[in-house]
Amino acid sequence: MKLAILKERRPGEARVAATPETVKKLKGLGLDILVESGAGARARVSDTDYEAAGAVVTPDTGQMLGEADIVFSVRGPGEAEIAKMKTGAVLACMLAPYTEKDTIARLAAQGVTAFAMEFIPRISRAQAMDVLSSQANLAGYKAVIDAAATFGRAMPMMMTAAGTIAPARVFIMGVGVAGLQAIATARRLGAIVSATDVRPATKEQVESLGATFVAVIDEEFKQAETAAGYAKPMSAEYQAKQAALIAETIKKQDIVITTALIPGRKAPVLVSEEMVKTMKSGSVIVDLAAEQGGNCPLTKADEVIEVHGVTIMGYTNLAARLAVDTSSLYSRNLFNFAGLIVDKKTGALNLDWNDEIVKGAGLTRDGEIVHPALKA
Repeated sequence: MKLAILKERRPGEARVAATPETVKKLKGLGLDILVESGAGARARVSDTDYEAAGAVVTPDTGQMLGEADIVFSVRGPGEAEIAKMKTGAVLACMLAPYTEKDTIARLAAQGVTAFAMEFIPRISRAQAMDVLSSQANLAGYKAVIDAAATFGRAMPMMMTAAGTIAPARVFIMGVGVAGLQAIATARRLGAIVSATDVRPATKEQVESLGATFVAVIDEEFKQAETAAGYAKPMSAEYQAKQAALIAETIKKQDIVITTALIPGRKAPVLVSEEMVKTMKSGSVIVDLAAEQGGNCPLTKADEVIEVHGVTIMGYTNLAARLAVDTSSLYSRNLFNFAGLIVDKKTGALNLDWNDEIVKGAGLTRDGEIVHPALKA
């Protein structure tokens, strides 16, 4: 069987779906690996590196896709690439299923069996395939690095003969994978860090990293999480108290990093324009939800702007700004997924649709859209 690695064509996308390391591992599964010329250039992987790992590098995208039984990419392929894929081919990539419905429809019409890596179930058996975690981890790190580079002061406390420089104050809003890494990174840089989240269980995680947890902690908050780990809706009274606390906290911050995303929905507003107006001149906001409308209504996607004396950074693909490392992790996620769908003894495709990982990530099959979340 042949597995093809596509070159990414979207503006700003520097990642690649395979590295020389994973090419060797994929060949170990009995697969022949085809790599489109230049696929790894922006992730600092040359065509020669791929050839040394045992891949065949080709400039002919059409022939490569026409021969490929499996196709790996970072983002969903374009219309021209989909049209070149053969019926029955398997595609695995990040497909943004809730927003890129035309792409999903085209894949179904082409007879491609498509898997969205974002839909990999978050179960222990699938942790090594979890692209959301692997990419968000480095995005959280990069958010702090970008903020520190833009912020016009030092991050740690510095005591000198000329006087003492106070440490920067960093506030993380949303304590998922990206938020936790942002906390850890800001702490390593010497900042005073605080964080907030609507889930009570995150309080211990925040404090274990040496940060201060910010929330109105009453009986309602203590019961604000379901058995499955999701936040429960809060009363209007609680929301008002929490909003007042957050507004007061933001006034004192130098850097605010927001990370709240809800799949398939517009990002919730966490930092209002009124809050931005209260921030100190020279402060920085990094909005990791910019692609879904932003946690701040002032955020502009893929722009760095200054409003009311505050710099607001709205990069929509922070992971691609660390393409070498994010590609390394993402390609390992894909290799682990390949190990699930390829028979290790025969090297043949073996899709078990009763497997909860295969079923959970599968979007299209036999010319139809099959995922329940996407059916009309």
